[in-house]
Amino acid sequence: MAQQPAIEAHGLVKRFGEVTAVAGVDLHLPAGGVLGLLGPNGAGKTTVVRILTTLLPPDGGRASVLGHDVVRQPGAVRRMVGLSGQNAAVDGYLTGRENLRMIGRLSGLTVAASRGRAEELLAEFDLTEAADRTVRTYSGGMRRRLDVAASLVARPAVLFLDEPTTGLDPRGRLGLWRLLGDLTAHGTSVLLTTQYLEEADRLADTIVVLDRGR
Repeated sequence: MAQQPAIEAHGLVKRFGEVTAVAGVDLHLPAGGVLGLLGPNGAGKTTVVRILTTLLPPDGGRASVLGHDVVRQPGAVRRMVGLSGQNAAVDGYLTGRENLRMIGRLSGLTVAASRGRAEELLAEFDLTEAADRTVRTYSGGMRRRLDVAASLVARPAVLFLDEPTTGLDPRGRLGLWRLLGDLTAHGTSVLLTTQYLEEADRLADTIVVLDRGR
């Protein structure tokens, strides 16, 4: 039996008033693969990600994640995906450790499992020393690393990373690249948006170039 594609999209359309942000986009990501969406600001990359993660309904076309329709089965899609958007979604008034533990509990992990997973990710993202500081004291790069870590708490089958290395220094960028290599080696599927050709070339099995929603 053929394995279900991680992402399948046909003719996606999204309009905001008179502006067509996405104008008939087709995507295919095999399970365990990495798809790079490459394009300038305003190309439609983030809108595509928001549709695929059920945050925006499409105005046309259809899309599924691991066989689950993003419009008709949003709950099933959300249980299988992790998302790190362009703006960090962590709580600035909690510590890094508290953020990850909270997300673990919201994802259905036990108290013990959420604590253990938080410690793993703090170490993986070089945040252990800052774990007990409130996130509002973090640098932009530290917030970015914590946000990506948060998207991995529940070990999602499909990971969406919207320009994940923006704001990272070269060391942080290389570290994230290594981590993504480890994740895909263990079967995680990744959709990555980026403005950097080098990054797309380094990480992606397939590259889709978006411009003006096409």
